[in-house]
Amino acid sequence: MKYSIDKIVFSPANINLDLCPVKKNTGQETYILGAFNPGLTKLPNSNLLLMVRIAEALKEPIKHNQFNLIRWNSKTGYVIDKYPVRGFDTSDPRKYRFLEYNHTKVYGLTSFSWLLPVEFSSDGLRLIKIHYDKIIEPQKNYQEYGIEDARITKIGEKYYMTNCSVSSERHSTTLYSSDDGLNYNLEGIILDHQNKDMVLFPEKIGGKYYALTRPLGDLYFATGLDNKYNPGPSINMAESPDLLHWKPIDFPFIRALKGTKLSMKLGAGSPPIKTKNGWLILFHGVEKQGTVGKYRTFHALLDLKNPWIIKHIDEQNPILEANEKLTMNMQDLIYVNDIVFTTGIEEFKNLYVVASGEVDLCCRITHISKSIFR
Repeated sequence: MKYSIDKIVFSPANINLDLCPVKKNTGQETYILGAFNPGLTKLPNSNLLLMVRIAEALKEPIKHNQFNLIRWNSKTGYVIDKYPVRGFDTSDPRKYRFLEYNHTKVYGLTSFSWLLPVEFSSDGLRLIKIHYDKIIEPQKNYQEYGIEDARITKIGEKYYMTNCSVSSERHSTTLYSSDDGLNYNLEGIILDHQNKDMVLFPEKIGGKYYALTRPLGDLYFATGLDNKYNPGPSINMAESPDLLHWKPIDFPFIRALKGTKLSMKLGAGSPPIKTKNGWLILFHGVEKQGTVGKYRTFHALLDLKNPWIIKHIDEQNPILEANEKLTMNMQDLIYVNDIVFTTGIEEFKNLYVVASGEVDLCCRITHISKSIFR
């Protein structure tokens, strides 16, 4: 689909490197690999906040035949670990695999991610302020390899932000809370090992909090030759009495579907938004293509009282795809292709402001008429 307003609003070119934590704390020369996958919320002043994932990387990751890896710990802060260059699988530009471990898959990251609050006008198009004084960096050892992909949901008068915290201990979902949408406090881990893309519903349903989740694993079991679903990561649902303790719903929710554009894997995108027709959710579906896959944004409508009931879903017609015309002036910075990763939605007049990460590089804002989802 084509939209009248669909543009890149924030990119690595907007970042002041001297204010970035890895460079400031290690003295190493770094660059911004990506400023992308922004959580989105409306502030009390009606401006929009993009909580941008900043991937900060070393300019020289290989020195003296050693691979340099950024890490953080609670005792010494940011450190650079040095590994022999041999023994790595570097086929994925976002991460590399240690081949010395043959009992399980062990990875490192080519960049270190932290979160940057960036304030925009209420339509999401005019940059107002970059809040470097409110950067969200690691605080606990379970964040030793960074903090990724924020999603922000306002519930009542309080803001809640979920994200991925990455470490050798676990790959978990953590929760932050805020009274003003701008200053956040870490509440801790709420989903344990290998769970990503958690988004919260903006109100209780039947006295319980609900969320979409996306558990990962190293193995999956065959679905059967006559089954319409593919094995692999899917969007699940969980419920909670307090936002801290979560129980998965017993039955599957949205799964990778054979013969469609989301046949490889999928995950939750923006937090659900309430409409008269149901809960509107935007999610990403991935089709197999190269090492990374092709990411698109799809939508579904869920029942308002029983959100595990899908009233409508369109697996064939994405509402967003990567648009190379938007990043023509950044071709020398692009390291992956065909990825749009939607992470936020807010109402503005008779349309939705939709925030996405474009090719793991920059932030994209799209204005989408509400009529599209009828």
